[in-house]
Amino acid sequence: MTHQIRPLDDQDEPALLRDQFRQLLRYRTLLAGGVLVGLLGGGFLALSGDDTYTAAGEVQVRSATADPFATGASADKGINIGSERQTAVSDTVGDLAAGTLLKQGDDVTARKLLAGLQVTNPPNTLTLRFSYTGATPEQARARAEALANAYLAHRKARTEESIDNMADGYRAQLEPLEEKRDLLEERTGVDAADDVSSARANIIVSISELSRKISELKALDTTPGYLNKKPVAPTAPAGAGLPLLLGLGAVVGLALGLLLSWVRLVFDPAVRSPRELVRSLGAPLLGTLPRERAAAGTLLAIGRSGSRLAEEYRAVAFRLAYDPSFAERRRLLVTAPRGDDTAAKAAAVNLAAAFAEMGRDVLLVEADLRTPSLAHDLGPAAHEVRPPRWAADDGDRGWPAGARSNVDVPGSGAFALVAGVTADNVPRALTSASVGRIVAEADRPGAVVIVLAPPVLSYADAVALVDRVEGVMVVCDPREVHRSDLERIREIIGASGGSVLGALLHTGRGRLRRADRRHKSPRRRTGGPGGPAADADAPEVTGSPDETMGLRSFTLPGARR
Repeated sequence: MTHQIRPLDDQDEPALLRDQFRQLLRYRTLLAGGVLVGLLGGGFLALSGDDTYTAAGEVQVRSATADPFATGASADKGINIGSERQTAVSDTVGDLAAGTLLKQGDDVTARKLLAGLQVTNPPNTLTLRFSYTGATPEQARARAEALANAYLAHRKARTEESIDNMADGYRAQLEPLEEKRDLLEERTGVDAADDVSSARANIIVSISELSRKISELKALDTTPGYLNKKPVAPTAPAGAGLPLLLGLGAVVGLALGLLLSWVRLVFDPAVRSPRELVRSLGAPLLGTLPRERAAAGTLLAIGRSGSRLAEEYRAVAFRLAYDPSFAERRRLLVTAPRGDDTAAKAAAVNLAAAFAEMGRDVLLVEADLRTPSLAHDLGPAAHEVRPPRWAADDGDRGWPAGARSNVDVPGSGAFALVAGVTADNVPRALTSASVGRIVAEADRPGAVVIVLAPPVLSYADAVALVDRVEGVMVVCDPREVHRSDLERIREIIGASGGSVLGALLHTGRGRLRRADRRHKSPRRRTGGPGGPAADADAPEVTGSPDETMGLRSFTLPGARR
């Protein structure tokens, strides 16, 4: 059972991601440039910056307490570690540390000193980590230690100041009570009433309570904390080294390259993937031609042993042979979007050879009447044959009736070729009755007609043939054709009554210019051994098949003499 060729599913997310990644990798220059910029930036940062050194010390913060060994005593009672961290980087601590360093010979302002300080708090601890970054190891150590000690001194002074303020408040309450107590003692001897004795006793109790609170305040341990880790002079510069900076630069540069590639990809009008080509053209992908150096300068790949290119052409021919759209009419129009049509010529010739291998009666028509060159490119493989009987009866010896030849395919058979000739009125020649009779030969059982037309967007020649050759195959390079070109081709072919059977992709390959091919093409010999190697007075080779084909005659298969 034969199934119609269907486009790829656009909802295949993994395939879409793979396609997008492959599309980004197409811009290798941008990727390499981004990585190079990142490496240069990382190297510049590593080599241009001055070496800095970081020393660190750790301070454990504690609260003032009367009995640190009492049951239930909490070390973090009344401590807000966030507030303590802010105090550690305050101007007061900076001024104290600057004064200490000035005595040691290091004249630095508090603002500059605090600029190199970083105070952090490890999670779930009452520890403050003082890190100072300086120009020398000794400077970093001395300033980190001075800042840590200044913080401890400031916190101790603040605690002692709070104790003194509270004690002064208790004393202020105690003085009136003592005066009143003395007054009641004087009255005790004069009036021994119970109310006087009771008031005196209450005052004595209050005085005792206030005296006890003052004594407890004086007995508090006001140690603000401990310098658990004393700063030491570092032995190596701080910060990322050259290898790390180069690695980070490469990663950042790669990200930059991917970003630039993505921007380039968004604004690239060319077809970015086979999936996008299928979507723009509205037709399936028939095949992708591989690179093959042996094919440079030659059209026929079929007949050459071990050729991957020939196998791809055979695969495309088999796919078309079993496509219901092609099998019904057996007519194929081969064209390119625009520009050079060398790949379209090679595809038409090799598909004709592949169908000939399959036992089909193949007729290849070159409909390029502006710059015909197919017969010349085939060289000695094409041989002139007698025109068909209908052309002889009509007395028509012009194109296409009088330009028929036979093309031998080594080991594969032969196919008929109607080579193009230069015409003054190309539209009239392409729409003539002779062209209709040529194309109608595909109605014979086992016959296939392949028409090679100029680029469809460069000339209207291909459009003039669509009403007779309904099936169209577009041969293009995905890196050169634009999405808008494919959409326009689909609209033009559909509006002309034809249908696009599919696309055949080819990669950019080294193509010889037409002048180079003419220069390297075989020239006819004029003498035997000992004679001149080539005739210098031979006529210039043109696109006419009469000047490039031999005189050997073949009878077209199926035609009567």
